[in-house]
Amino acid sequence: MDAMNDLGAETPDFVHIPVLSRELIEGIGVQAGGHYLDATVGGGGHSQLILAVPETRVTGIDQDAQAIAAAQERLAEYGDRFQTWHGNFAQFDPGTLQFDGIIADLGVSSAQFDIPERGFSFRHEAPLDMRMDQRQSLTAAEVINTWDEKPLANAIYLYGEERRSRQIARRIVERRPFETTTALAEAIAYSVPKAYRYGRIHPATRTFQALRIVVNRELESLETLLAIAPHWLKPGGRIGIISFHSLEDRLVKHTLRNTESLKVLTKKPIIPQEDEVDVNVRSRSAKLRLAQKQLTT
Repeated sequence: MDAMNDLGAETPDFVHIPVLSRELIEGIGVQAGGHYLDATVGGGGHSQLILAVPETRVTGIDQDAQAIAAAQERLAEYGDRFQTWHGNFAQFDPGTLQFDGIIADLGVSSAQFDIPERGFSFRHEAPLDMRMDQRQSLTAAEVINTWDEKPLANAIYLYGEERRSRQIARRIVERRPFETTTALAEAIAYSVPKAYRYGRIHPATRTFQALRIVVNRELESLETLLAIAPHWLKPGGRIGIISFHSLEDRLVKHTLRNTESLKVLTKKPIIPQEDEVDVNVRSRSAKLRLAQKQLTT
C-alpha cells in the first residue's frame, strides 16, 4: 500500500459530504478488527465511519490527489489504521490480501463540482478539464475540440442519454474551439429549442455528464472493478456500491446479480431518506446496492 504523504495537493477546499452513510455502514456490517477497502475514498467520510469501530483498518483508494490529501488530513488521528493508494481502482492490486468489506461511492464528489478550476461544473467559468486524475493527458477540451461530429454525438447520446445529441454535437463542431465550461454550456443551450432550454435541468447537464464519463473512462473502470472486487473479498464479506445515474446503476445491478460468487442483498436499491436529501440535495439521485460473497464458491 502507498501511504502517499507527498502529493503536492492543497486540501482546504476539498469538502465532500458522504451519502447514504448510515445505510452503507450498516449494509456492509462493519465489525471490530475488520479490514475494509474504500475504493473511492473522497474526503474520507465513509472511511471515518468505518474507523470509528474499534480496531478496524481501511485502505482508501482515489485517483484524485486532492481527495487523497484531504482524507489523509481528516483521518490522521487513526495512524496506520488508515492507508491510501493513489490511482484508479481498476488498476489496484492487493495481492493475496482479502477484505472484510468493500465500498465504492461512484461519480463526482461535491468538492470536485465546487472547485471551479476542475472544470466539472458549468456554474463557474473554468477550463474544460474534468480529469479526476490530473496525471492523465486526456481532457474534456481535447474531446470537444478534436473529436469528429459523429463519435461526439454518439458519446453524448450513450453516456449522457441525451436525445438531442446530434444537434448538440453539430453546434459544438460548428462553434469550436471552446476553452471554458461556460462557453460550451451556452453553445449547447442555444443548440436546442427554447422550450427545452428552460426545462427542469440545464440543457448542458447531460452533455457534461457524458464528457466526464469519457474523460475518466468511468464505465470501463467500474466494469473492471465489479469483475475483480469479488476476488478481493473474504468469504462472507460484503460489497456496497453507491451510484448516481442509470448507466452506473444498471451495470452494478446486473453484474452483482450475474456474479456466481455473490449473493445480492438488495432486490431494489436503497435510496436516501428525506432527512438526508433535505441536508444534502445532491444525495437525491444516489442508489446503494449490496451483495455478499458466498461462504463456499
